[in-house]
Amino acid sequence: MASEIRWPLLILVLIFFTGLIDLLEAYQFNVGGREGWVLNPSENYNRWAERMRFQVNDTLFFKYMKGSDSVLVASKEDYDKCNTQKPILKMDGGDSVFKLDRSGPFYFITGNKTNCQNGQKLIIVVLAVRNKPTSPTPSPTLSPAPAIPTLPSPYPSTLSPPVPAGGAPAHINAPPPRSCVAPFTPSVVFVLLVTLPVLSFLGVLP
Repeated sequence: MASEIRWPLLILVLIFFTGLIDLLEAYQFNVGGREGWVLNPSENYNRWAERMRFQVNDTLFFKYMKGSDSVLVASKEDYDKCNTQKPILKMDGGDSVFKLDRSGPFYFITGNKTNCQNGQKLIIVVLAVRNKPTSPTPSPTLSPAPAIPTLPSPYPSTLSPPVPAGGAPAHINAPPPRSCVAPFTPSVVFVLLVTLPVLSFLGVLP
């Protein structure tokens, strides 16, 4: 009877900590830094976004005062035209937080049409979720073709190109990839340290 109770508890605990890991992996980005969501920031919003690395479940924090500004989630067409009449989502309560719940582009504009036309707008591109790589299928081995005997040529063979001094030419390394800001990832040790005492308390572990 006790074992029948332990397994459902174990499943619930694992589900809980799986959600906890997803929560801890998320990262919050402050749009505009200390300046917040303003007109004419010190760094263009889209240039700022190009330096960041956004992933699914990350959040954007728009800092502004209620009643003085707003944030509109718009389509690409409305973003290009600064159309504030039909937003996908309107946030005007001050200090708004938006969750990036999918991969792909997101378009944000201010509710002030004039300010939008003067550059208070933002494009965020969220990276696609990567699946675990699958092992490549081994290609079938082919039997080597039979060797064909060749007759000696009466003419001298062509000379091979000279090898540069120092042996074979050195391999030219590709330029390093562009560095990005990566979200915080919790340690597996931390999760185990939290999970094991809970399982022991619930009687799942002996």
